[in-house]
Amino acid sequence: MILKKVEVLIEKGEFPQSEEWKKIRNEIDQSIQSLEHPAGAGKFILRDELGKKRGKGSGVKPIRDMFCEALKDKGWSLETKIGIAARVRPGPLDATKKVGDRSFAIEWETGNVSSSHRALNKLSLGILNRVLVGGALVLPTRKMYRYLTDRVGNVEELEPYFPLWRSLQCDEGLLVIFAVEHDAVDKNAPRIMKGTNGRALV
Repeated sequence: MILKKVEVLIEKGEFPQSEEWKKIRNEIDQSIQSLEHPAGAGKFILRDELGKKRGKGSGVKPIRDMFCEALKDKGWSLETKIGIAARVRPGPLDATKKVGDRSFAIEWETGNVSSSHRALNKLSLGILNRVLVGGALVLPTRKMYRYLTDRVGNVEELEPYFPLWRSLQCDEGLLVIFAVEHDAVDKNAPRIMKGTNGRALV
């Protein structure tokens, strides 16, 4: 899979220049670029089929699961529950890694653009409350989105709102967007079915 674009929304304090961040960034990059479909292809090939119609296109959650398994192999914790907010506890984070007494968290978008907003808000709140030292959201480009479940969030759709997160005031924290894209499409490539777990993409 191709890491197409990295957008930094918040970059404050010592962590963004630290060795811990360099290691985390490297693990994220490697995990994204290691994703392949079908198994053994050496690249990420999507079925050449648009995702707008029912039963067409490729599912998103299996791709997320595959990415998370790659992070798990590097020592990350999956489906982590962290008390980001005092009164309301958001759902578990896709993957986290401890950095001192805090964590770095990452979410892979599987919902629509409203879900993307919620994910970035959750990560931002964790940074502002000093529970997270940083966070990242991974989502497809519009080019990739065409072949996935209809209306899944994509980086171009979210981009007009980047100034909102850039305006957040904090002393320490890192908030990053990773935009990903498939290597190729092929009419003969197997469809990534919805509800398939882990690496078993069929």
